[in-house]
Amino acid sequence: MAMLLGKKVGMTRIYDESGKMIPVTVVQAGPCIVTQLKTAETDGYDAVQMGFDDVKACRVKKPAEGHAKKANTAPKRFVREYRLADGEQVDYEAGAELGVSVFADTKIVDVCGTSKGKGYAGVMKRHGFGGFPASHGTERKHRAPGSIASHASDAGNGGNVKKGKRMSGRMGGARVTSKHHRLVSIDEEKNLLVIKGAIPGPSGGYVEIRSSHTRPQN
Repeated sequence: MAMLLGKKVGMTRIYDESGKMIPVTVVQAGPCIVTQLKTAETDGYDAVQMGFDDVKACRVKKPAEGHAKKANTAPKRFVREYRLADGEQVDYEAGAELGVSVFADTKIVDVCGTSKGKGYAGVMKRHGFGGFPASHGTERKHRAPGSIASHASDAGNGGNVKKGKRMSGRMGGARVTSKHHRLVSIDEEKNLLVIKGAIPGPSGGYVEIRSSHTRPQN
């Protein structure tokens, strides 16, 4: 399975041969450095650890600096680890540099990132509630959630509101995986991926890109 770390550049649009407009997201993916290869013999499981975007050594802890030196590279700002399936092998070693060419045979990708934080939001913004009527006697209740629950709504588990009840609260700022995006094009010279549609996070946010394993690459 192909995988890379990158940074969301922003969204734009392209046109296909028929003139149809396609919204796309440009991602600066790589070069990524393999910082460690974990094995079942030494770590209890098989995994690939890679880093993206150099950071000054004075801005990281000494253990992180020493860990990067083992791979003969600079400390990285964005580091992630990918578990390998049983029996899966990789043909590179610690210190190897990976670019967008790893997606040469990939047509569908999944993108994981941190969604934009919206702060504390009400039910209309957070869950899409319709609110109360704008007239006919409604007074200062237009964006209220309505009836929440009776005292013993979670009968048998205490006199509390049921877990998962859609209410106001913190919105966004969570890990989100957006699946089955078509990989429109690859720029190996500039390490850019052009992905159809919107992906999680703001422009400048870090993302993880991997080939989709739930949809055939055809």
